[in-house]
Amino acid sequence: MPKARVKLIVTGDDFGYCRRRNQGIAECFLAGAVSNVSLLVNGSAVSDAVQLAKKHCIPIGLHANLSEGIPVCRALKRKSTLLNPEGFFHGKMGIRTRLNEGLLNMAEVKQELIAQVELFCQLTGHLPHHMDGHQHVHVLPEIRHVFAEVLEDYGITYTRVPIEPDLPRCGWIAPTLMDFYLGVEKDSLNTIEVFQKHGIRWPDIYIGLSTMGKNMSIQSILKAIDNATAAHLDNEDSTSPPPSSFLCPGQGVRTVTLELMTHPGYPSIPPTGGCGEGPDDFSQSWERLHELETLTKPDLQEHYRSRNIQLCAFKDLAI
Repeated sequence: MPKARVKLIVTGDDFGYCRRRNQGIAECFLAGAVSNVSLLVNGSAVSDAVQLAKKHCIPIGLHANLSEGIPVCRALKRKSTLLNPEGFFHGKMGIRTRLNEGLLNMAEVKQELIAQVELFCQLTGHLPHHMDGHQHVHVLPEIRHVFAEVLEDYGITYTRVPIEPDLPRCGWIAPTLMDFYLGVEKDSLNTIEVFQKHGIRWPDIYIGLSTMGKNMSIQSILKAIDNATAAHLDNEDSTSPPPSSFLCPGQGVRTVTLELMTHPGYPSIPPTGGCGEGPDDFSQSWERLHELETLTKPDLQEHYRSRNIQLCAFKDLAI
């Protein structure tokens, strides 16, 4: 098996959620611990996030949000199937329930996704380098088709497909959370053909579910990278290489692209933060700071160098 050179995208999600999250994510970027961020355009601190991205030249994509807070499309704020009686999105599980019941209007989903892309462009001055979904809503049935159409229409090439190779063997994840993760993976597997049809691409490997929050450590990150890379190369030996993998000229060394999803930052302090209804428990958790401290440890950066792992952003991937 040829030795792999890994191009690693470390994405800091929820940029724009609150100033404390923004500060932590920016510190991670400046420390070389995060190489890419995903912006919530309906976040309470989105303007602060955009200013930080411009100041520090942080590569930035769109974290499309259909589950938390309020929409950015003005027409949908008055009345929409995407909103509960209080005027907020239905929540991480609520949107899935409403979708299963056939109660979401896909035309309204498209309206909101377009409005978020347009607002992103107004704020940053450019199209998102990539676009994924807050709480993985972009791979949900029906929504995946609308999401893919919007990406193709705008020429946004890259997204995230959250299928983590070693996930079923991660016994440290709580059963209820594992059930949700496995549901996300099932939805993602059913999304691949849709995204391929629309010419959308994603890194060869995704990790981040097994290393989130308290489960993040230098060892867990490196183990996830090693196991996923080995599994990918074994599969590649028996099939044709996917389009985002390639051989380094004259070296015979396979380059593999990998995204590590992270949620670092300083915990939100109520009532500040959120996407219109205040910060949730996830954003207030000490686990946000734990991720920040783990990702910025010098030992982790040294391990990357010794393992021939190169940090990059979605905008650096060859198209």
